[in-house]
Amino acid sequence: MTDMESKTGSPLRNIGLLAMSQAALGSNQAILGAIASLTTITMVADKRFSTVPVSLMIIGAALMTGPAAWLIHSLGRRTGFMLGAGAAIPAALLAAYAALTGNIWLFGLALAVLGASSAFANQYRFAAADSVPEALKARAISWVLFGGVLSGFIGPWMSILTKDLIPGRTFTGTYLAMAALAAVAVALLSQTQLAPTVRRTEDRKGGRPLVVLLRTPSIIIPMLTAAVSYALMVLVMVAAPVAMVYLCGLTTEDAALAIQWHVVAMFAPSFVTGGVISKIGAQLTAAIGLLLIAGAALVNLNGITVMHFVVSLVLVGVGWNFGFIASTAMLASAYRPEEAARVQGLNEQVVFGVMALASIASGLLLELIGWQSINVLVLPVSTAGVLVLGLWQLRRAPS
Repeated sequence: MTDMESKTGSPLRNIGLLAMSQAALGSNQAILGAIASLTTITMVADKRFSTVPVSLMIIGAALMTGPAAWLIHSLGRRTGFMLGAGAAIPAALLAAYAALTGNIWLFGLALAVLGASSAFANQYRFAAADSVPEALKARAISWVLFGGVLSGFIGPWMSILTKDLIPGRTFTGTYLAMAALAAVAVALLSQTQLAPTVRRTEDRKGGRPLVVLLRTPSIIIPMLTAAVSYALMVLVMVAAPVAMVYLCGLTTEDAALAIQWHVVAMFAPSFVTGGVISKIGAQLTAAIGLLLIAGAALVNLNGITVMHFVVSLVLVGVGWNFGFIASTAMLASAYRPEEAARVQGLNEQVVFGVMALASIASGLLLELIGWQSINVLVLPVSTAGVLVLGLWQLRRAPS
């Protein structure tokens, strides 16, 4: 048994439990991606506000990222993760009540809490990376996120299966199912034995000052590429179901199918992404991810059939996977243990802050400039991300 195993238990067991918990909570995110905007439309007359609750969910995640990192490192990873997953249970029940009564205010509050809960789950990847040797970090991150491939099937399938569970109250039963999935995640997390954190506040003050970290390319550039990858994915994903159903005349089943394959594409490549990073490097992998997102925009600009939406959302999903995992791997190798809480919290605030802006903009842009113009905006942003990675690689190359 290695020294790390003596502190954390079997890495494979821990990664497996984190992956299964990711599958359970990821299914809830997939459900919300498919039905949250459609639920909101039944509550408001102005479709421009259809994505507001989803935006509140992402704002909740953005606001909670810093506190979540602090709690995880102060309470310990297992306790912190269980606390985050547990918060999703009452939030999902509140969402069910809001759907039952048509109360948009309660629905927005429920999604904000669900977003705050997801801020904890988003840090599973750091727990996996910090629990294995340096050479296995990229693969550990990939394996944990691979658990999300199940969510691509479970989430949309459950949303279709349960949407009419309560007659006349579409999707109310689906939110009840989400509470059950969160309870499963809590049970799984209770069995983990993860790497210990630096829990004393005074000990976490060691390492480089924040101002130095913010001037360090190996810290800032991975944050930037992760934020761009995630923001562009959200911009397209949040708008797509509304565009399909209300602008292009497709069905809610078509939208659920497209989101299903999108979520599968987000996580299925995780089986090989770690290996790809080991072979070609994290910088090139992240650049390929951004190029795939640009390719998705080009597909959307060439048609509005179900197949166009499915193909584009698959490309966005794979692009996000490459960009996000590669960025996380770069970042996980750039900080010291005593800097972990500081860097991880800062990273999550940057990534999810930008995501929140993208989500808020998505619904407004869809109404103001249309689906095609949203995809036009994707092209220069993704290209800029690739250029930053290329310039950084050139500066690091030996002369």
